[in-house]
Amino acid sequence: MPLTQALTDLAALLGPRLSRATADRDQHGASETWFAPMPPDAVAYPETTEEVSRIVQICARENVPVVAWGTGTSLEGHALAAQGGISLDMGRMNRVLAVHQGDMQAVVQPGLTREALNTELRATGLFFPVDPGANASLGGMAATRASGTTTVRYGTMRDNVLALEVVLADGRIIRTGSRAAKSSSGYDLTALMLGSEGTLGIITELTLRLHGVPEAISAAVCAFDDFDRAVETVMATIGLGIPIARIEFVDAAVARAFNAHAGTHLPEKPHLMVEFHGSQAGVAEQAARFGELVDEMGGAGFEWACTAEARGALWKMRHGAYPACLAARPGSMGLVTDICVPMSRLAEAVRETRADIAAEGLTGPILGHVGDGNFHAILLLERGNADELARAKRLAGRMARRALAMGGTITGEHGIGIGKRGLMAEEHGAGWQVMGALKAALDPLNILNPGKLVPGSDAPETAP
Repeated sequence: MPLTQALTDLAALLGPRLSRATADRDQHGASETWFAPMPPDAVAYPETTEEVSRIVQICARENVPVVAWGTGTSLEGHALAAQGGISLDMGRMNRVLAVHQGDMQAVVQPGLTREALNTELRATGLFFPVDPGANASLGGMAATRASGTTTVRYGTMRDNVLALEVVLADGRIIRTGSRAAKSSSGYDLTALMLGSEGTLGIITELTLRLHGVPEAISAAVCAFDDFDRAVETVMATIGLGIPIARIEFVDAAVARAFNAHAGTHLPEKPHLMVEFHGSQAGVAEQAARFGELVDEMGGAGFEWACTAEARGALWKMRHGAYPACLAARPGSMGLVTDICVPMSRLAEAVRETRADIAAEGLTGPILGHVGDGNFHAILLLERGNADELARAKRLAGRMARRALAMGGTITGEHGIGIGKRGLMAEEHGAGWQVMGALKAALDPLNILNPGKLVPGSDAPETAP
């Protein structure tokens, strides 16, 4: 049997770093959200690029699927072994290989997390800004083209990855991009790999753009009576050219969840959470101008968090929104979906989504990154309740199609994975078939993360 032969050869290569233990398989078959468990046949723990190459060669020879695994924090089932095979856990490839301080760059392995990288960079005066909330692996963040709370100022992974080392489906090792600030040399293979969700290659090294730690940072939280006024405040802030580093929105339900979960005392209203980076004088001026806008727009409860401890508590609370919301309905599971629309349509999109949630009789707190038009609905479902799951899937589909009608996208940062694959043709048309052609050219045996992202009849049921 091909799988048996592959496991025999992988065991010879890796020894105890190939595991078929139930606990390891279950861990790598679990999802953060609503997807049913999909355990792989085995878990491999490579330590070098050369080992990754040999693993892929063995699996290609025996036609066994290979699914890369970072920290397992993705929300659309990206890293689940939908067709069995090998889960390739990159956690042992977690070193900082080089820091080029003068060029403001770092070369890292894919299993390194963003928090671990910033810990390593503390003495350099530099940091890596992309912050999706979870302490995700940098390889996983690249594979999903991640973004997050700091996107409005620093951009996404697309803007902060300069070069990659990638193992292709036949085991070849290629390098994409360079350490130069720009290039006009051929196809942009780095951009092709970013967001490919492990379907075109396995990322084994990343060259990242770093940024200087700002001299001063100031953060604040403020409440509004309605979301439209909060969005108008954001649009006015951006229109005036005030350089925001983060600007986040949570609705009244999330504020209520924060109070219960984190012991805060926020008014149960929509809130904005903002942060400014720059010089002492610049941050003071930006904060003052923003405060004036909040007053004009009817905001209240304005509180500044100027110390590192206070800012840390504020963003820890924001990043803990998912467990806080789950705790609001004990024993629930989440169907977490996101869309991204032009800023001018954001208030309308949120308003209509809230109406949809009410019409479906579901509980669904809303939060998001108002600085770039991206928001999330956390649909809290009773485990085992097929009717609630069906209603949530229907609602997620309506949200995605609303985003397309408004000139937006079905996902701003969560990616496609299994959950949104059924919507790709509606967003991309014939372009989705082009993605399939690229997949077939680079992975003709379809062994890299099969059943995800691209066309085919080999995927499990999807959310919409």
